[in-house]
Amino acid sequence: MLTNLYWFFIRGYLLYSHELQDIYKKKYGPIWKSTIGLYSTVYIADVDLLETLLRQEGKYPMRVDMQLWKVHRHLRNLAYGPLTEQGHRWHALRTVLNKRMLKPAEAVLYTGAINEVVTDFLSSLDVIREETPSGVMVNDIANVFYRFAFEGISYILFETRIGCLAKKIPPESQKFIDSIGAMLKYSVFVSILPTWTQKWLPFFRLYLENWDNIFDFGNKMIEQKMEKIQARIERGEEVQGEYLTYLLSSGKLTNKEVNGSVAELLLAGVDTTSNTLSWALYHLARDPETQQSLYQEVSSNFPNDGIPSAEDIAKMPLLKAVIKETLRLYPVIPTNSRVAVEKDITLGGYWFPKDTLFGLHHYHISRDENNFPDPNNFLPQRWLRDNKVKNNPFSSIPFGYGVRACLGRRIAELEMHLALSRIINKYEIRPDPQGVEVPAMARIVLTPSRPINLQFLTRTSTKSV
Repeated sequence: MLTNLYWFFIRGYLLYSHELQDIYKKKYGPIWKSTIGLYSTVYIADVDLLETLLRQEGKYPMRVDMQLWKVHRHLRNLAYGPLTEQGHRWHALRTVLNKRMLKPAEAVLYTGAINEVVTDFLSSLDVIREETPSGVMVNDIANVFYRFAFEGISYILFETRIGCLAKKIPPESQKFIDSIGAMLKYSVFVSILPTWTQKWLPFFRLYLENWDNIFDFGNKMIEQKMEKIQARIERGEEVQGEYLTYLLSSGKLTNKEVNGSVAELLLAGVDTTSNTLSWALYHLARDPETQQSLYQEVSSNFPNDGIPSAEDIAKMPLLKAVIKETLRLYPVIPTNSRVAVEKDITLGGYWFPKDTLFGLHHYHISRDENNFPDPNNFLPQRWLRDNKVKNNPFSSIPFGYGVRACLGRRIAELEMHLALSRIINKYEIRPDPQGVEVPAMARIVLTPSRPINLQFLTRTSTKSV
């Protein structure tokens, strides 16, 4: 505990806890026990131990108990979602939610909706550029991608546009966006401070208020969709639609359960896309050779109308490699977790009783030189078939593993591939002229610690988008 207090507060690593993974491994070895806040955790920073653990997780794998999120659900009488539910109830919920979301063939159905949002995103980039003195700068690209990601996942989940890419974002949508960022920020403080401070410090109250805003927004969207579904029924029409219509009309979930699930799916669907695209452009701007190779691949596979399909994306291995390499360097969740729920287990010669909480240090493992040569450099070519290094596939699993893997993985990948291909086809990306280095910080998820500013120069040879 004293060691953690020293590094978090005296050395200032509270928002850079992912960097402690390497420090602690060098000090304690590949496996160690630590107490932070409410949790005593056994941390794993070795890929072979990680694989051993995950391959015996059982039918209902369990992550760390999302106690802070559950506190809000209990206080407000709300349903759990796929991130807070556990055990058999989690499995039943995921079985319903997986449909039209997880399988590649079903994710492809959202290509048209995603491309529609990408088209508006490119238009918004042009407006942002024109408002800068140089006419090419886009400041804080991560914030711009946040708006894009919110619009995209909201369009998929709610089946309606919410205006995040408009020059003037609707107040309700802006409040919703701000609330998610604030909830994540305050959760860091609430998780490490003693419970008695909740009466005297504002963090817990603000944490709850921002969760309330998130649920209120989702509930409003659900009520609007229910009114449309009811109107169809009254007219004798068949009820058809995409994700939200499916959830509401299937009869398998109550409206309360749908709201609980949608709120958590929104969180999972934003950070992966926005942060990964931000880091990808940050590195491509600093690596013009790789960017040019990517442009050549993309431009040679683009259709005449400039709107790629999922089939077009399948012909772009370097595009996929750029996203894989970005996720290796910046896994959205730098530390995941598992609980030994079914039986005692043995790892690294140590015996651990049932219910032991394990922290999985993905950030360190994916940057371990034993797993990836030259691990801290951005080298997308390492993922191409001719260059691929033979290593343990668990060395980089940014979407998790097994039945508890990321529910929105296929849609997130499709969204990132479509967006990045069209951005690179339209613009040449150059770094901030001031040459600012941008390290990552851990706000539960891994995000840029300062604004990423980039230059977007229109390519003269680009097709119409």
